[in-house]
Amino acid sequence: MTTVAVVAHARKTMGGAGLLELRRALEAEGVRDPLWFEVTKSKKAPRCARAALRAGADLLFAWGGDGLVQRCIDVIAGSPTTLAILPAGTANLLATNLGVPLDVDAAVHAGLHGERRRLDVGRINGECFAVMAGAGFDARMIGDADDGLKERIGRLSYVWTGTTNLRSKPFKATISVDGAHWFRGKASCLLVGNVGSLFGGLEVFTDARPDDGLLDLGVVTADGILEWLRTLARTAVGTPANSPFVQTTKAHTVTAKLSRKITYEIDGGDRGKTRRLKIGIRPGAVEVCVPAAA
Repeated sequence: MTTVAVVAHARKTMGGAGLLELRRALEAEGVRDPLWFEVTKSKKAPRCARAALRAGADLLFAWGGDGLVQRCIDVIAGSPTTLAILPAGTANLLATNLGVPLDVDAAVHAGLHGERRRLDVGRINGECFAVMAGAGFDARMIGDADDGLKERIGRLSYVWTGTTNLRSKPFKATISVDGAHWFRGKASCLLVGNVGSLFGGLEVFTDARPDDGLLDLGVVTADGILEWLRTLARTAVGTPANSPFVQTTKAHTVTAKLSRKITYEIDGGDRGKTRRLKIGIRPGAVEVCVPAAA
C-alpha cells in the first residue's frame, strides 16, 4: 500500500485553486489521510521532506514552484521515494518540460496513476538541481525578482530584472570540463542545464535531455546591451549556440574558478555569491511521475 505525503507551499495556487482543492482532489482519488506538511518558504521544505521519508512515504507530492521542487529533490534523490509535481509556482520549468498539467485534478491523477520516469539530477556546490544552475546574468535576474515582484507580475518579473542587468560588468572565468581545460576569458553568464526549455519556454539547450546522463553547459561572453540583444535574439528563435557570444558543450563534471565572487542560482533560487563552482551529475537519481504516454 502506497504511503502518500504532501509538501505544500501554503502561499501558492494553481490556476486559482488552493490547498483546499488539492485535498478534495486527493480525496476523490481515494487518498483521504496523506502525510501533510505546509511551509511558507521553499527553504523550509527539506525538513518536511526528510520527515516524510522517515515516516515511510513512497510518493511525495510537491505543491509549489521550481524552488520548492528542487528542495524536495535535494532530499529524496537516491531514495526509493517517487516525486509527483503539483506546479503551483511562477515558472514551473521542470513540470513544463515533463508535460505535467497545470490543473489540480489532472496533476493529482498523473501523480497517482501516471507513468514513472527516472531523471538525472545535477549537483552544484553540494546541492542538487533538476532544471538548471547558473552564475552571473541569469542569477542576478532571478535574485532581483523577489517574491513580491513575482506575485504582482509573474513571469514578467524576470523580463524586468533581466533588462536592468544588461549593463553588468563581466567576470573572468577558468572552466574545466570532465577534467580538461575548456574555457578561459571574460564571461557574463555561466549556465548549466538538465533540460532544454528554460526562462519561460525558451529553448536554451536545444537537444538537452534530463535522462541522458549529461549536463549541458553554456558560457555567454556578451558585454553590453547590443551584444546581449543579439544573443537574446538568437535564443528567441531557438539557435542560441549560433551566437558569436555563446559557447556550449556537454559534460559530466564542470569546475569553474571565477575572478571575483559572483551570484549563483539553483532552479530559480538565489544562493548568494561564490568564486568557485563544482558541478556534477547523478544519473537516474530521482523517479518522477509524468502523465501517461508523456
